[in-house]
Amino acid sequence: MFDFVRTHNRLLQILLGLLIFPSFIFFGVQGYSRFMGPEAAAVATVDGHDITKAEWDAAHKQSIDRQRSQRQNLDPKTLDTPEARRATLDELVRDRVLQAGVQHQNLQVSDARLQAVLRSQPQYAMLLQADAKTREALLAQMGLTVDGFLARVRDDLATRQVINGVAGSALSSTGVNNIALDALLERREVQWQLFETKAWLDKVQPTEADLKAWYEDKSHAALLRAAEEAQIEYVVLDLNALKGQVTVGDKDLKDYYEANINRFKAAEERRASHILVKVDPKAPQAEIDKAKAKAESLLEQARKAPAGFAELAKKNSDDPGSAAQGGDLEFFGRGAMTPPFDAAVFAMKQGEISNLVKTDFGFHIIQLTGVRGGVAKPFEEVRPQLEDEVRKQLAQKKYAEVAEQFTNMVYEQADSFQNVVDKLKLSKQTTVVHRQPEPGAAGVLASARLLESVFSADSVRSKHNTEAVEASANTLVSARILKYTAEHQRSMDEVKPQLGDWVKRAMAAAAARKDGEARLAALRKDANDSLPQQAIVSRTQMGQLPRPVLDAALKADLAKGPVVTGVGLGDDGYVALRVLKSLPRDAADAQTEGARQLVQQQFSEAETLAYFEALKARYKAKLDEAKVAKSAPAADAASAAK
Repeated sequence: MFDFVRTHNRLLQILLGLLIFPSFIFFGVQGYSRFMGPEAAAVATVDGHDITKAEWDAAHKQSIDRQRSQRQNLDPKTLDTPEARRATLDELVRDRVLQAGVQHQNLQVSDARLQAVLRSQPQYAMLLQADAKTREALLAQMGLTVDGFLARVRDDLATRQVINGVAGSALSSTGVNNIALDALLERREVQWQLFETKAWLDKVQPTEADLKAWYEDKSHAALLRAAEEAQIEYVVLDLNALKGQVTVGDKDLKDYYEANINRFKAAEERRASHILVKVDPKAPQAEIDKAKAKAESLLEQARKAPAGFAELAKKNSDDPGSAAQGGDLEFFGRGAMTPPFDAAVFAMKQGEISNLVKTDFGFHIIQLTGVRGGVAKPFEEVRPQLEDEVRKQLAQKKYAEVAEQFTNMVYEQADSFQNVVDKLKLSKQTTVVHRQPEPGAAGVLASARLLESVFSADSVRSKHNTEAVEASANTLVSARILKYTAEHQRSMDEVKPQLGDWVKRAMAAAAARKDGEARLAALRKDANDSLPQQAIVSRTQMGQLPRPVLDAALKADLAKGPVVTGVGLGDDGYVALRVLKSLPRDAADAQTEGARQLVQQQFSEAETLAYFEALKARYKAKLDEAKVAKSAPAADAASAAK
């Protein structure tokens, strides 16, 4: 089953994406509302129907599972935050509101509309054109039958009707559009001076007291924290580990070569010259007969003097593309020519001149002048490739046989890998890992699922083997902790090599800011004082301005004249800024059309959102914020329990 899913993974992801829209509402969630107890408490109400905590939890689990199926290295903890859970609840409420719209507005999708959508959407067509076994297996991965899939698509289309009418018809006047466009592409004339931190680095020298003060400053605690880490040993069962354990005999290789010999052949190509006597297939019969008679005469001449075929073609062929080259068509493969011509060429022997060949262009006389390809590479030449492929196939077969054995052995002898190493002829490896894959990590060490197992509470406490984790296709891995170091604040001695640089940069940034603020004070006293750099900038033409400075320039209120302000760039320095005046947008700005589309899109989204808010009010959608606030993520609750 794993192999099947991997083979069709792209199609499966497309279908999942298409069917996410109403994923929580129509299937698999509503049954939870029958449960009693705290989980049945309503956290929201829409159209008189409750959304229970159990439904919310189930929907959020579905969301996490779906995202992890699409991105296997995703850390599940990032998906179970209060913000992520609230987003799931908001989506549940949205879907319930739209479902209420379907019911109250009596929106339906006819069989004809459903079939038209299925035929017109390539993603759906891929599924429907698959054989029955493939189709059923793909749908089973989503927990659906064919009927269930069709019902989901129908519900999806009906739900979209509630909002799409507004989203697709939102229009704004040219005047309103232009006002928004003017605001978006407004330009500002500015002066500025950059006080870069690096210019002060050689001017500051931190003392031991400075280093200690910076180290003890609680605002730097996060920088001083050492992440938890584990030294682990691990063992991997994959095709590479098994390929070296299989033997391949000459007979097996030769049998495989014969069975796949067409793969080792270069595609056959043929070179031909032709003489065309052109005639429209819809021409009167007399005209066709006349063309045929001319072609027969030319054929007779060609056969009498085959060596003169090129000269005959130059003088008589009606094909302007090849006549000048003596009718030469160069090399071409099967299927490149019109079918009757193609069939004739690939049935001829080199040097042979064909009988008349009739196509939609007229009558052809063909001379085959060359043949290449179609011959298999010798066995010895492709032997390394054959051996690798056969070994891989045998390793795949062996993997299927021993995967369960590997899984059982790492579990049954939980405090050592020696048994599985000896029995399956694998090797142990040792490394240091953290909760998140390291940048550039590859193979099993890039698997978030493996690291999740390594840093589980049981693994840290017992230092037993983790379960066998499927890190990727045909790859199982188990690890055990040899040494665990909890997250902690590094001592001053540990960070001493970096501490001097950190403090020096902080002091240089403070000095740069101080000089920048002094320059700012001088500017405010003298309206005629100017700054060294000047430009006209906008959201699409920011020039050399750092983004925070551009934002400050565009936000400045120029109602009372030029504005002088300072912009901090953190450890990078400080900018003294004078915003002189506002200028209209540049009519020649290449970004204007894109900005116009963005403005229209924003109007459409705003109108859609307003309509949705009206639907929420109409169907009395309410959240019980007190109960929502109490529903902490499971991971946080578990931590609190400890």
